[in-house]
Amino acid sequence: MAEAATNSVVTQRIEVAPGLVILRVVPDGWELPEFVPGQFAVLGLTGSAPRCPLSEPDAKPRDPDKLIKRAYSIASSSVAREYMEFFITLVHSGALTPRLFDLQHGDRVWLSPKASGLFTIEEVPPESHIVMISTGTGLAPYMSMLRTQLACGGERRFAVLHGARHSWDLGYRSELITLERLCSNVTYIPSISRPNNEPVKWAGQTGYVQDLWIRRLIDADWGFHPTPENTHVFLCGNPAMIEQIVKLLGTEGFSEHSRKNPGGQIHLERYW
Repeated sequence: MAEAATNSVVTQRIEVAPGLVILRVVPDGWELPEFVPGQFAVLGLTGSAPRCPLSEPDAKPRDPDKLIKRAYSIASSSVAREYMEFFITLVHSGALTPRLFDLQHGDRVWLSPKASGLFTIEEVPPESHIVMISTGTGLAPYMSMLRTQLACGGERRFAVLHGARHSWDLGYRSELITLERLCSNVTYIPSISRPNNEPVKWAGQTGYVQDLWIRRLIDADWGFHPTPENTHVFLCGNPAMIEQIVKLLGTEGFSEHSRKNPGGQIHLERYW
């Protein structure tokens, strides 16, 4: 059927860690859509596509000809539209991710012809600084924002707070460390919640990512505390993390941005 026809090719597959992969996808015979950093696209494979070896069997039989579709945040820049990049975590019992994890260089996949989503910095005042807080693959939309909209050394400050269980789960860590070293207006603070599992002693921050705000680590680098008057905060990833930080920020006068409250300073993207 026409819906099930794959229209794109995997041109790069990077296994960041067990259960974490970065896929670059290039359209075959058509142009990538324009998108705004922070938006998402949809990937799809048919039910006949094989699952990766470590996954669980399908919970129910899948139509071999029907596309299984899921939305994933775009991690690549919106300027150089040669490919779309996705940072994906394996859901062992999931319908699509075990199939995506079985893809190799040159394999075909379905990519939506348009991107969607409102999780962008387009409505953030240009004079406001930006704090990006995420867990796991919730980092993906921030990579697109930084790769596209960061003015290195500019007046707008960016802080990236990324939480994961282990150091090897901190995707894009090398790139973010490099950005922090090259750009005086970039702060990168990773944290791991299971430091006792590290083969080499972890010298960085530990605990949940919300602890980084409580410890005021951004203040130490910026020289001032982020407030609703000078900063917007983006939250992406684990819903429990988001709920806790929204409550925490609420005590400091931040409010959630929405269509009903367009003046809010908290922007949300829940991953499951």
